[in-house]
Amino acid sequence: MLEKTFAIIKPDAVAAKNAGKIIDRIEAEGFAIKGMKKIHMSKAVAEKFYFVHRERPFYNDLTSFMSSGPCIVMCLEKENAIKDWRGLMGATNPEAAEEGTLRKLFGKNIDNNAVHGSDAPETAAEEVAFFFSGVELV
Repeated sequence: MLEKTFAIIKPDAVAAKNAGKIIDRIEAEGFAIKGMKKIHMSKAVAEKFYFVHRERPFYNDLTSFMSSGPCIVMCLEKENAIKDWRGLMGATNPEAAEEGTLRKLFGKNIDNNAVHGSDAPETAAEEVAFFFSGVELV
């Protein structure tokens, strides 16, 4: 059964001109890109998107980072999309990520780790709906 997930190519990876390489890899791994756009989140939008983390000590740094420059938001689809995307991303800390994962290849550190992905079907649905209207998904 096909499943959708949400992905972000974060500002660090966009600034480093790695977005094309990441998108190529996404498609090579069999994901269909159902929606994609380049945006520059305001601090307020980043705070709303990451609201679930508001009590965590890294919240301000995270929202400042995510609003620091353009990023690319995507809706991806394939069988087992959430699990497969999380596997392709690799561990949150690039130093601990497996060889060949996106975070190992393109992440700088635990804060600037190149990509974001949904962790569950409910989260994926919420995150996709946050950035895309129905007509933007093909």
